[in-house]
Amino acid sequence: MTLSAVTANRLDDGVVVYLTEAAGWSENLNDAARAEKGPAADELLAKGGADFLAVVGPYLIDVVSAENGLQLVNMRETIRAAGPSVRTDLGKQAGN
Repeated sequence: MTLSAVTANRLDDGVVVYLTEAAGWSENLNDAARAEKGPAADELLAKGGADFLAVVGPYLIDVVSAENGLQLVNMRETIRAAGPSVRTDLGKQAGN
């Protein structure tokens, strides 16, 4: 079953983050709060959108529960979560 989670970019360094149940932000997708699509997902997005001092551009993404945790459904989000794709010496792929 596809669920919704909220993602954004952290304001101070641009890192991809996910809204948690405690209304904080985590770099780990498995920490993300999730909700069924519809009003519950919209409510989750409103909670994330109120944190305009910590993040920029929050929006809903599709996730699915798998044996090893949450997985992103959309290829764009998979690439975005991996870090910059133009330079392999920067971001998560460089081990930073």
